[in-house]
Amino acid sequence: MHRIVVAPIALLAAVPLAAQSIADQSTATPLPGNWTYTATADGSQAVFTDANNQPQLSLRCVRSIRRVVVSKPATATAPTLSVWSSTATKSFPASYDAGTARVSAQVANWDPILDAVAYSRGRFAVATNAQPLVVPAWSDISRVVEDCRA
Repeated sequence: MHRIVVAPIALLAAVPLAAQSIADQSTATPLPGNWTYTATADGSQAVFTDANNQPQLSLRCVRSIRRVVVSKPATATAPTLSVWSSTATKSFPASYDAGTARVSAQVANWDPILDAVAYSRGRFAVATNAQPLVVPAWSDISRVVEDCRA
């Protein structure tokens, strides 16, 4: 029992302070919707659509650059995209594409945050300047991560 209590504290201490800016989402209700996995010419993609069938988040493996691109709709530039899981939090430099109105960040295929998201307890969150987007953690995410590592 002692190890269960100590491990999350040790993990949080290892996360840089700047990455801790996204709040703990462990009690947040994930947005209702569905994940869809699709193979692509250079990897794969998992897209989360809300109850209105609107894309809210995508994780895309770009095998040629060994990166998972995390993107979400946005109305403005954001300097970072933060990712929260039940065991880790990390922020990444973000870029904004006005043509698609999306903010995105590239994550190295072996970054531990990808495993943390894939195995998060029921939910994970992505945030920019706006309210965090909390979504369910489904197996589609693991498939994209594994495709990028193959």
